[in-house]
Amino acid sequence: MRGAEIVWRTLKGFSLLVIVTFFLFPIFWIFLMSFQTNETILRTPPSIFFTPTLENYATLLSGHLETGSGVMTVDFMKNLMNSVILATSSVAIALILGVPAAYAFAYHRFRGSNSIAFTILSFRFAPPLLVVLPLSLYFKAMGMTNTYIGTIWVYQLIALPLIIWIVRSYFEDVSPDIEASYRLDGHSWWSGFTRIALPLAGPGIAAAGLLSFIFCWNNFIFALVLTSGDKQPVTVGALAFITVSGIQYGQIAAAVVLSILPTLALALYAQRWLVEGLSLGAVKG
Repeated sequence: MRGAEIVWRTLKGFSLLVIVTFFLFPIFWIFLMSFQTNETILRTPPSIFFTPTLENYATLLSGHLETGSGVMTVDFMKNLMNSVILATSSVAIALILGVPAAYAFAYHRFRGSNSIAFTILSFRFAPPLLVVLPLSLYFKAMGMTNTYIGTIWVYQLIALPLIIWIVRSYFEDVSPDIEASYRLDGHSWWSGFTRIALPLAGPGIAAAGLLSFIFCWNNFIFALVLTSGDKQPVTVGALAFITVSGIQYGQIAAAVVLSILPTLALALYAQRWLVEGLSLGAVKG
């Protein structure tokens, strides 16, 4: 019996190693590419042994890309800051609007509430190409093309439905008797919302905010059509490394690594917060 248990644990550990390697190997390979020149990347057969260089990162930080036809100006760091501004602002606004809306849908049922909630969620189902053309025409008529406000407004189609539906399910899992008992002591509904409902739904709010941030950060279609020049995020700004003289694979890999760092740092921080928030949701009977 002991031998069978050892074999089972060995097989389980090996399977886990294979799965982790399968999913993390592309990221590992891109990380290696970011320290190679184009000649090293394109050599046949490929190899993990090479002389590393920081030239790709220096190009991104300096904003000057040397190509066969001359020197190009690539303001990637500006694109990175644009992504931070757009994703952070979009998620902040979506949380301000979405969390109270989720609370209302969970605790205050009214006629047509489920239909309205599903309609909001359907915005998340719609493919971006379905709405990007009329949106571009409306934004052009209103003078909101290539603006932070316009792009953040459109990003609500990504963040708001996700936050409302995830947080709504967490509010529904919280017993209404807890808040009712709190309000019987003379507290207002706003006090019950901020001191009872919000802490208990903390893990859901954190998860919804993190997922919304990642989806907004990775958006390409809306950013490609509605932004240009100095308002483009990293997902669109990376296209500058596809030049007439060839594709700059090393710079693209370095750009991918730098663009991953903010979301990775946020995910690590939110993971710790999620664990702490789970203890807030414990209810003693």
